Amino acid sequence: MRTFVKTFVCVAAALQAGKAPAQASVVVHLQQPAHALKEHAPPPETLLWLDPLDVDVSAIAWPGKPIYRLLQKNKMFTPHLLVVPVGTAVSFPNADPFFHNVFSLFDGSRFDLGLYEAGSTRMVRFTRKGFSFIFCNIHPEMAAVVVALDTPLWASGAGMDTLTIADVPAGRYRVHVWVEGQDAQQSDRWTHELSVAPEGVTNAGSFTLSAFRATPHLNEFNQRYPPASSPY
Repeated sequence: MRTFVKTFVCVAAALQAGKAPAQASVVVHLQQPAHALKEHAPPPETLLWLDPLDVDVSAIAWPGKPIYRLLQKNKMFTPHLLVVPVGTAVSFPNADPFFHNVFSLFDGSRFDLGLYEAGSTRMVRFTRKGFSFIFCNIHPEMAAVVVALDTPLWASGAGMDTLTIADVPAGRYRVHVWVEGQDAQQSDRWTHELSVAPEGVTNAGSFTLSAFRATPHLNEFNQRYPPASSPY
């Protein structure tokens, strides 16, 4: 009861002063053993997001100035991790002097863009929340991840040991942490509910990573890639 009264007084005082109530930051810490990082080059992508349980986040702007594009150049996708709002159309421009064939067979969005030449672009709308692991059916070294979220409260980075989401409204959330190369069951174990106070820093947990285990992916026909040949 005392906590409720104190919170109410702080919010009321802020409103009387003509200022919005202070908002909190949510932080997670990732402990990455040296052997875990050594087996993953470049450093693994990390992602933290908050699903609101009793908070309206519809008025919060999407972080930064995102460019909803996965560029194909030098047999690479750039960026490697792209986080978008659910319903977003993402472009896949081909800036290489040869063909690409982008596809995804995962739950977030299933598609096959077919062969398309240098200088051309294809589009995909990500209408479902979730992860889409993106590959090229010609070049097995090409890989990217598109994550469609329905919350603007997220933070990401490559090889990060701390992830912070600023300006989080007070309330209850479900915390999700994803680290590239970690088992999906590990991410499920890290998921938990969290109560965020009206101000200050809320620690959402400290998690230890296991060693990265690379598993070669198959092509769109669920088969191994054939031996390398000329891409032209």
